[in-house]
Amino acid sequence: MEQIESKVRQFLRENFFVDDSEELQEDMSFMQTHLIDSTGFVELIAFVEESFGIEVRDEEMLPENLDSIASLKRYVTRKLNGRVSA
Repeated sequence: MEQIESKVRQFLRENFFVDDSEELQEDMSFMQTHLIDSTGFVELIAFVEESFGIEVRDEEMLPENLDSIASLKRYVTRKLNGRVSA
């Protein structure tokens, strides 16, 4: 899971010019802090699919899955575990 977090943080730093110090807390909402807008979420989804080799289905595009580093880690881990067991 640390590798997931590291990749997500790097993506946020490079694409949304986020200072990765205290500013980017693991449970910080991307939407509530206006870090990522609707176009940014499209970019985030494309990054997740490409980086982790998973498909983010329409019904999975929910804040519970994509709105923070912590939620992304849980989501990607669940998807990867599901793929392995299939």
